[in-house]
Amino acid sequence: MKIDVLTLFPSMFSGPFEFSMVKRAIDKRILDLRFTDLRKFASDKYKSVDDRPYGGGAGMIIRVDIIDKALAGKTGKVILLDAGGEKFTQKKAVQLSKEKELIIICGHYEGIDHRVHEHLVDEVISIGDYVLSGGEIPAMVLIDSITRLLPGVLGNEKSLDEESFTEHQIPNTEYPQYTRPEDYKGWKVPEVLLSGDHKKIKEYRNKKQHV
Repeated sequence: MKIDVLTLFPSMFSGPFEFSMVKRAIDKRILDLRFTDLRKFASDKYKSVDDRPYGGGAGMIIRVDIIDKALAGKTGKVILLDAGGEKFTQKKAVQLSKEKELIIICGHYEGIDHRVHEHLVDEVISIGDYVLSGGEIPAMVLIDSITRLLPGVLGNEKSLDEESFTEHQIPNTEYPQYTRPEDYKGWKVPEVLLSGDHKKIKEYRNKKQHV
């Protein structure tokens, strides 16, 4: 899969993706992750990408012409990250993981010229009902959740089958997990998990998963 991120701050992505599962996916050539600096498409010496909103109001708006130039020649599904978009879910992550190419636009400042929504993107996605300073952190959320679904990325593919949210978005609570030490400060691991009886362990986990 190829993911191209359009952002004002490409350096924000270096830390989270240098030591993670995403880095392994890149090293394995499963993921081709690129970053496009929007300021490259500014035409003045100040590298301006925004301007005051028509009709007045606080803050600055990223210009439609900047986004249009940045998208020129690129292929793939175009996603704009915006608080007013469709709520991002595991089901959506699964759908997007089946795409060959994605372009993710990170908003910033007070927003993006609405003509971007109307004419230049395929989907508008939000990661939650709260306000962030920009779209870079939401982009990291999308990239991480999508990448782990790509074939060959996870060391144990069974991990995908046991997670908290299925492809059909059924909110199961994951069963409680324990590891060594067996007894810590009197807090003991449930005996059934130490029994070696796989049938009883499965029954226990199924019961706990739906509590």
